[in-house]
Amino acid sequence: MTPQHVQTAVEATHVPAVGRIAPDFELTNQYGEPVRLSALRGRNVVVVFYPFAFSGICTGELCEIRDNLSLFEDSNATVVGISVDSKFTLRAYAEKEGYAFDLLADFWPHGAVAEQYGVFDRGSGMAQRGTFIIDADGIIRHVVVNPRGQARDLAEYRTALAGLGGS
Repeated sequence: MTPQHVQTAVEATHVPAVGRIAPDFELTNQYGEPVRLSALRGRNVVVVFYPFAFSGICTGELCEIRDNLSLFEDSNATVVGISVDSKFTLRAYAEKEGYAFDLLADFWPHGAVAEQYGVFDRGSGMAQRGTFIIDADGIIRHVVVNPRGQARDLAEYRTALAGLGGS
């Protein structure tokens, strides 16, 4: 499987490389519960950074994940969405759209985890559309950073996850 990198305004050298251990983080989900990346070891993890809740492209992307959640579950993968929105905004968003996966608030310090993953755009104060597929051992296996305004392709998730195998 060949990782795909798409240049954006974000400096690509700060994006963690495929084959490296994913930077650990702990953020609060839409219910106020802490979620730590390293606690998800033993499963594949799909980390989906997106700019803002309730925005058009973001909603379309996350609804596509929602509508195809079995693709991820069949690949022994947990999906987490991360934006700079507050947990309160994320809860309203998850309830409105029916998301059955965690939305994590990278609210404070503002964008710190997005910064750690090299996808924080300081100029606009939001995360870029970055996707990191992490294997059950915590190793980054696939990275995509899409330019502003360009939605991710569900087929890329399918291809990347197929390369990891299921449980």
